[in-house]
Amino acid sequence: MSKLKFAVIVGSTRIGRFAEHPAKWIAGLVGQRSDLEVEVLDLLDYPMHFFGEERATTAESEAAERWKKKLREFDGFIFTVAEYNHAPTAVLKNAIDLGEFIQKPVGFVGYGGVGGARAVEQLRLIFVEMGAASVKTGVHIAFSEYLAVLKEGKSLGDYAHLNEAAKNLLDQITWWGNALKAARSVVTSA
Repeated sequence: MSKLKFAVIVGSTRIGRFAEHPAKWIAGLVGQRSDLEVEVLDLLDYPMHFFGEERATTAESEAAERWKKKLREFDGFIFTVAEYNHAPTAVLKNAIDLGEFIQKPVGFVGYGGVGGARAVEQLRLIFVEMGAASVKTGVHIAFSEYLAVLKEGKSLGDYAHLNEAAKNLLDQITWWGNALKAARSVVTSA
């Protein structure tokens, strides 16, 4: 069986963002697996207009088309999810609205208030409408771990419970990735 290709999507574009830490960490774990390939997609590289915005520039529209085309290359997605005001970032929600995720699995690495759990739960509901399958296990980086990485030089890999959650997430998203890829191939060959 061929390797599944997953994208880790950096879900924040804010100055001084933490998102690069979980993105590099989870991408490294994906890269250690023999059954998966990984690529990190940074929303900074796709400066898109807001969904439905009539005044979109040509460059913003081209970035949105480039984004959609890029997403088609993947069998599944892992999002880093910053929680601001009990919700995901606007730029991430917009990228989801402008993207294509139908019949592909999605997983989440959240951080912020309560480990990003409230933002992740909102995204699970959104992805139902996008036709994607959200895996059960998420990785939730608590504020104490967030601070230890930023101020004490710790790594997310230093935390056994985060490594265990990441392993479970990757096992689940791989299972769903294989199942949905097989189902998509049956539908397209019919």
